Amino acid sequence: MAEYKAVRAPVVIISLGLGSCVGVALFDSTHKIGGLAHIMLPDSKLSTKNHFNPGKFADTAIDALLYQMIRLGAEQKNIVGKIAGGAQMFRMISENAAMQIGKRNVEAVRYNLSRLNIKLITEDVEGDYGRSLEFNTENGSLTIKTIGHGVKVI
Repeated sequence: MAEYKAVRAPVVIISLGLGSCVGVALFDSTHKIGGLAHIMLPDSKLSTKNHFNPGKFADTAIDALLYQMIRLGAEQKNIVGKIAGGAQMFRMISENAAMQIGKRNVEAVRYNLSRLNIKLITEDVEGDYGRSLEFNTENGSLTIKTIGHGVKVI
């Protein structure tokens, strides 16, 4: 959780146990460079600390992952994104938007990808179940494994 990693192919990056968290897979198919972030919260302004883990927040994790990829030789114009996660894991008595962290995470990730001109090409988000991800940096495929909802490749 709250981690991000960029690599050159051929590597499979794994992120386990996404509930309300969102996995963000970025891929430059021209240079075979990919990265995966496991984002916990929508905005670093929620942090009460001066020093925080940039991998924890949508606004800082996506920037940091993009920076790592560019340092490895990726070109921003070639990078596309895929996302998964953002579930509402527990039924809430209240429909209070502040309590819908999964939905807020998904919205923040979409916003930050758009802000960076990264095209979001596919997603598997929300619902009421967790996911684990395997991101193949050779071909850009994102395998989503769930309990009770099968396996999906996007």
